Amino acid sequence: MNFTSKLLMLALGVFLTLNTHAQQIEMPQASPAATIAQKIGLTDVKIEYSRPSTKGRKIFGELVPFGQVWRTGANAATIITFSTEVNIEGNKVQAGSYALYSIPDRNDWTIILSNNTKLWGAVGYNQEDDVIRFKVKPGKPGQKYETMEIGFVDMTDTGATVSIKWEQTRVRFRIETEVDPIVMAQIKQLVIDQQPTNPGLYYQAANYYFTNNKDMNLALEWINKSVESDPKYWTVHLKAKIELALGMKKEAIESARASMEMAREAKNPDYVGLNERLIKSIK
Repeated sequence: MNFTSKLLMLALGVFLTLNTHAQQIEMPQASPAATIAQKIGLTDVKIEYSRPSTKGRKIFGELVPFGQVWRTGANAATIITFSTEVNIEGNKVQAGSYALYSIPDRNDWTIILSNNTKLWGAVGYNQEDDVIRFKVKPGKPGQKYETMEIGFVDMTDTGATVSIKWEQTRVRFRIETEVDPIVMAQIKQLVIDQQPTNPGLYYQAANYYFTNNKDMNLALEWINKSVESDPKYWTVHLKAKIELALGMKKEAIESARASMEMAREAKNPDYVGLNERLIKSIK
């Protein structure tokens, strides 16, 4: 065998060896990875974690010991990401990604956000990396959770509650976000300062003022501009609600009737019903 042939055989052997090592059997993960994302106010919040299952084991106090830092999931540390600054249980947290750790105990849990997002679980955890830590009370969910689950509940325009459930334990913590200063700054820039020709901007500004119980006279001025420029059944319905809030009952009924007829023409039974109920509430 010449030198060239020997090189070819050697290369083939290396290839076969590497290929053999690369082959793996694909099977379900014991703790599958999960990602949950939620828009809270104007903030994007994402949680990435692995979901362990009970599989007949007692979890808290045994598999997950009391009084010790836990990865709040399985495998790598659970990561929570915020697109803007948020307030978590009274603690300000800057935009960014953080490892979500916890210390379970019988009567309370310590929730921890850490700057170190590169650890495998809690191995190498150092309290000096903590951004915040606070305590919450554990409770019992309405059912047993075989597989750990993280979700968002109690949604409002500005906040949501993170709910962690596994086995027969549930813990929650509240996230609040800044909304009003940001929206008001946009309304000033795009509506008050510019006096736009876009009727949609006037509708958005009027709707925000009505929903948040701000200056109703200004809201009426804006919705009138929107309706005069491009009347839609939903904009006329908002006009009726603002008029009613200002005590203009006759005008509110007239606007609601006009909106109802427009909704019928558009074959939108939802707005027909909304206007019917609004009129009924006035009489």
